[in-house]
Amino acid sequence: MGLFNRKPEAAAATATATATATQVDPALAALSGSYTIDPAHSSIGFTVRHAMVTNVRGSFGEFSGSLELNGTDPHHSTAEIDVTITSIDTGIADRDGHLRSGEFFEAEKFPLMTFRSTQAETLGGDTYRITGDLTIKDVTRPLAIDLEFNGSATDVYGAERVGFEGSADILRSDWGLTWNAALETGGVMVSDKVKLTFDISAIKSAA
Repeated sequence: MGLFNRKPEAAAATATATATATQVDPALAALSGSYTIDPAHSSIGFTVRHAMVTNVRGSFGEFSGSLELNGTDPHHSTAEIDVTITSIDTGIADRDGHLRSGEFFEAEKFPLMTFRSTQAETLGGDTYRITGDLTIKDVTRPLAIDLEFNGSATDVYGAERVGFEGSADILRSDWGLTWNAALETGGVMVSDKVKLTFDISAIKSAA
């Protein structure tokens, strides 16, 4: 079941819009509404190459966000997420402290990493791309996140849920995260490329 349609192109969309407006999938339309991300059943993480030979994985333990799903006109669906930088966790306290410091995120001055979507489109089947603005420190740049829709369900407490998982690759230097150290054998301590991962469960707000 699709959630997002490609944003209509100006001239071509007019003829099809009227036809499809009366052919909305009832199950899709039923998903329309406001959703709150459930951090207890969601995760936002990252993977980065360390010393050229292995990967370090981490996550953010504190975040909040919301989805606006429009099943009748899906390309108007939106998403926003706020991530608390001080909640970063790589399993090593000293490394986490370094990441919070001025050499990386400067968490005291810039406590949040934020994402605000600007467009949603389908890539086929249940795979989608959400494009928006990612802000880290004082830098805002576009980010495209490829997502898979995992479906919807009513949980044991009667809450209506939707689930997504996906990822995006970024260059941290694009957001001013440039700290590094050269290795004696060549290369650098931390790669510029970082993979962001998202596993999201969101609860529909009561009507």
